[in-house]
Amino acid sequence: ESHAASAFLPSPFEEAAVVTVDGVGEWQTTTIGHGKGNDLELLSEIRFPHSLGLLYSAFTYYTGFKVNSGEYKVMGLAPYGEPKFVAKILDNLIDLREDGSFRLNMDYFGYLGGLAMTNARFDALFGGPPRKPESALTQREMDLARSVQEVTELAMLRICGRAAVLTGSRNLCLAGGVALNCVANGKLLRAGNFDRIWIQPAAGDAGGALGAALLAHHRFRERPRAPLPSDSMQGALLGPAYSDDAIETLLREKGAPYRKLTGDALYAAAADALAQGQVIGWFQGRMEFGPRALGSRSILADPRSAEMQRGINMRIKFREGFRPFAPAVLREEAAHWFALEGESPYMLFTVPVREPKRGALPTERNGFDKLKGVGGGIPAVTHVDGSARVQTVDAERNPALHALLRAFADRTGCPILVNTSFNVRGEPIVCSPWDAYICFMRTGLEMLVMGSFVLAKKDQPPLTGSDSGLPAIAPD
Repeated sequence: ESHAASAFLPSPFEEAAVVTVDGVGEWQTTTIGHGKGNDLELLSEIRFPHSLGLLYSAFTYYTGFKVNSGEYKVMGLAPYGEPKFVAKILDNLIDLREDGSFRLNMDYFGYLGGLAMTNARFDALFGGPPRKPESALTQREMDLARSVQEVTELAMLRICGRAAVLTGSRNLCLAGGVALNCVANGKLLRAGNFDRIWIQPAAGDAGGALGAALLAHHRFRERPRAPLPSDSMQGALLGPAYSDDAIETLLREKGAPYRKLTGDALYAAAADALAQGQVIGWFQGRMEFGPRALGSRSILADPRSAEMQRGINMRIKFREGFRPFAPAVLREEAAHWFALEGESPYMLFTVPVREPKRGALPTERNGFDKLKGVGGGIPAVTHVDGSARVQTVDAERNPALHALLRAFADRTGCPILVNTSFNVRGEPIVCSPWDAYICFMRTGLEMLVMGSFVLAKKDQPPLTGSDSGLPAIAPD
């Protein structure tokens, strides 16, 4: 119910179908509801152990990734494979019906009575034991990822199709961890069952706290709800912010050389560096709430470089080279570059890159060889299947990133930047100025822009052992 509330109550809709799909919360793993005004009613549910989220997590475990965090990797790996195991999954693991209801065959899963997601019968079905974490990825893992991704997409289409029938609504709200599967969301967008889809940007468990608070506010305190034309999430920029004074105090204490620039001069300096191929850390305003960096705690780069995707993965993020990056694009220019009608401010829809901008798709058929064939105008943000996980940026939600994108477009003709979270593999997104400075110094980032301050890596003194401590700086 908290997931459903987090999806509907901040949405721009007066009424909407509401679907939640995740691993497991209490007993429900999938619900369909109908939101109206300041309340909502749950109409249908599927209960544990039958769970689309846990099916996906089983394949996350089996392909050698960490459950509850590696699902993004499975989704990113899927386009490198072929859907060879779809029939085997549907015939043996999940009984998926036309109305979206389903049951898992628990004979193949280990999570009811043990610590592993899968068991020996699962191993036998797919021809061997799970991949060992950090070992080489093979074509089998790629094909498994593609297959479970396609099954998930089919299930989500049927579940949401059932929601349209039950509620009669042309609006859809989504939450739960599976709602972060932006590839499935893109398929829902193009399916035509709904005119508009809104997804809670913190769709996972973090969003449950928001939903519980909103439900108490509107249902139990009976406070009125007035949907805003966009939504009431304030761009998901709900975290702490730090003033220029606080940032400058830190930089002076650490003896970090910097330039202080404001307004157009700041955006010009950053845009010039990006146009020259530098990768920059971008730290502005309030931190994002949810798993996506949306331009407040971001790493930004030029999307036109064919080498940028692998370079950022390997020398800055220290993660697997196959993982794709998202494009942040000026809202007013998005439709020229991507097959997207409307907006995607929270980076939750994957859509095709338009053919004139995309170039020919890779012709290589084997796994990571496909990376070599990505071309077109924005190869750093075009996945091997010609898709991109788009973030549209408008001046109302994020004026700083919008101004930077405009400055970059003025210099290059490209209104797009690579946008990935400001962190390295295994660490949370940076929150404070000190977090950002440490990440900047320990990675291949070449410039850091924090508030009004611009720092060049070449000017910085080396970190010392005493820099391992985190000074206490209170957010504003």
